[in-house]
Amino acid sequence: MAITAALVKELRERTGAGMMECKKTLVETDGDIDAAIEQMRKSGMAKADKKAGRTAAEGLVAIKVTPDNKTGAIVEVNCETDFVTKGEDFQTLVDNVANRVLNDKPADLDALMAMPISDDDSTTIEETRKTLIAKIGENMAVRRFEVIEAKGDLSHYMHGSRIGVVIDIEGGDEQLGKDLAMHIAASRPVCVSEEHVPADVIQKEKDIFSAQAAESGKPADIIEKMVDGRIKKFMKEVTLLGQPFVKDADQTVEQLLKSAGATVHQFVRYEVGEGIEKKQENFAEEVMAQAKS
Repeated sequence: MAITAALVKELRERTGAGMMECKKTLVETDGDIDAAIEQMRKSGMAKADKKAGRTAAEGLVAIKVTPDNKTGAIVEVNCETDFVTKGEDFQTLVDNVANRVLNDKPADLDALMAMPISDDDSTTIEETRKTLIAKIGENMAVRRFEVIEAKGDLSHYMHGSRIGVVIDIEGGDEQLGKDLAMHIAASRPVCVSEEHVPADVIQKEKDIFSAQAAESGKPADIIEKMVDGRIKKFMKEVTLLGQPFVKDADQTVEQLLKSAGATVHQFVRYEVGEGIEKKQENFAEEVMAQAKS
């Protein structure tokens, strides 16, 4: 069967693959476009599996909130380079994943990846991810997501496309919610208040401060007071209520909330790549190593 330009064009539109790859596959399948699509999907899965071990520490954060501000979803989807985040294919993937999380509230990542990418496309999110890896040539991963059900009302803030915050606040006005979401993006609190700081985190800081204070040679009772003072300072630094408000450092967030008659119930802050160890490449060393081999 003759492989026409129109047939190649149709396969390109249906798969997003390059022209030469489309033509080659159509030749191999004797012009059967459905067989060509199946073969390319299988090939794409194989390519995706080969790239699975590569570090994906760039990416996008996305937030979706229902019109009544009662339910929100925040997701992080990763890729290898910042360049890919600017592409329409990757941005569409992230947007579809965030919509799916908001609408269906999956139990975990496995459940999410098995869901259809959209209401108009039954292809799963996992299949879409692997197809996109094969097309673009970078590893990609849906890293995490969270669904937030509000006790009050949700406000959110995006700092570019790399940092996202959703906050559940009761009382105050819309501007207060936005200001506090922005504050959380900038100041990185760990939790709302001191009672929410994990005990193991506090103990770890105590051990560090105790070891540092012991080197001073001061008496034990003085060291204990020094450690207590450092812990109190640490608690103010890591809790939202204890932090100075970014737009008015003369008052804490706790004081701001009291003056507005408002309460923060919870917040979620995502930053692209946080906690992912990036492999540092030394191009010169890599070239030298290859030259010696």
